[in-house]
Amino acid sequence: MEHIPTAAWLTDAAAAADKQGPGNLLRVVLVVMVIGVALTAWFLLRGYKRDD
Repeated sequence: MEHIPTAAWLTDAAAAADKQGPGNLLRVVLVVMVIGVALTAWFLLRGYKRDD
């Protein structure tokens, strides 16, 4: 296995990230959706708490 210096590896990774297309947008949409679902569930389930 060939040794690749860290700087060269980071440069190659950054160059490859530009070619990935809509992956970043999809990732952001999924993260926002999961956070929104969690906050909505918390808000709705709050109303079922009973203070006896």
